[in-house]
Amino acid sequence: MNMFDQIFATVDKNRNEILELSKVIHACPEPAFSEFQAAQNLKTRLAESGFAVSAQLGGLETAFRADAGIGGSGPKFAFLAEYDALPEIGHGCGHNIIAAAAFGAAIGLVPFINTMDGQVVVIGCPAEEKGGGKITLLNAGAFDDIDFAMMVHPGCVNLVKRGGTALVSLKINYKGKTAHSSTPEKGINALNAVIQTFNGINAISMEFPVKANTSGIITEGGTVSNVIPDYAACEFLIRAENMRDVKTIVDKVKTVIKSVELMTKAKAEYRLGMPYAERYSNDTMDDIFKKHLTSLGETVEEPSPNLKVGSSDIGNVTLKIPAIHPYIKIADNVPSHTREFTAAAISETAGRMLIKGAKAMAATAYEILSDPSAQQKIKEEFSNKVPNYDDFKL
Repeated sequence: MNMFDQIFATVDKNRNEILELSKVIHACPEPAFSEFQAAQNLKTRLAESGFAVSAQLGGLETAFRADAGIGGSGPKFAFLAEYDALPEIGHGCGHNIIAAAAFGAAIGLVPFINTMDGQVVVIGCPAEEKGGGKITLLNAGAFDDIDFAMMVHPGCVNLVKRGGTALVSLKINYKGKTAHSSTPEKGINALNAVIQTFNGINAISMEFPVKANTSGIITEGGTVSNVIPDYAACEFLIRAENMRDVKTIVDKVKTVIKSVELMTKAKAEYRLGMPYAERYSNDTMDDIFKKHLTSLGETVEEPSPNLKVGSSDIGNVTLKIPAIHPYIKIADNVPSHTREFTAAAISETAGRMLIKGAKAMAATAYEILSDPSAQQKIKEEFSNKVPNYDDFKL
């Protein structure tokens, strides 16, 4: 039995506990920054498996870090666990699988820690769906000593090398002056300012970079139709191929806001959300994962050039260190963020693929930590591919 077969056997030995963790997290969906039970379940099980667990990582109550192989001089490989759920829908993005796969991969390597010149880490990452937990952790230095990272995400196809778009939210509040609707000239219509903001953004949208778009909603617009509203608010998502393009659009929208202030006399206040960066998947790491998932009897695809992609805070991680975010197939043609996907995330197929995903993750980490030439190739690709945004400000 070769080393990878031994790792697979170790994951199989812990199969029931891995699947039980997935079920427990799925049964108690907790939204962003409120994942107390999910985080505690992971911390307890990792501690029982020999990991040294640190709570409240980066100042976040539901973030944590668990280390095995402490004291080794080699690189650190982190498995990233997500476990937040969607309001009302529950685990419609399958984060119960992401968390359990990270746990399964980590404990699959415990017996072999001393055979690798490196360390295995699990980082508990809250609030991927809303709040950018990984970005907060990055800013707090939680990834400063990590050399490589990965996670798997459930989907409708086994897929590697998929990228992701950059995005940022923009909230705009306008303050005007109330008046009776029979004498609108005595007031300053804040709702009109919001409407003109939509019109202005639509007017300049043809100037946006390729593959960029915005979507927006009015969040407040008055209460009764016979009063000129003195307050109105709107929110936009600005999405583009990369952060530089996002900045280009943000600068253009700021010009629109200034123009609206001049036209309507309403005063604007705006706030940018936490920016999610584009994703740079490391092909070398993905090829290793693909090899191991294929060895488990799975067909693994690569994205078509026209594949539409979303955004995730792991994009920010890929700007910091080499990291991958492959997908494992748990269903056929079931869109995520739906109740149907919530059901799929706890299905028999999901459980089977969860175990395969954990095995392939563990094998990927072991191979990288055991092969200095692979490490060098991964780092060279990262250096050549990923832009330096150190001085980038929105």
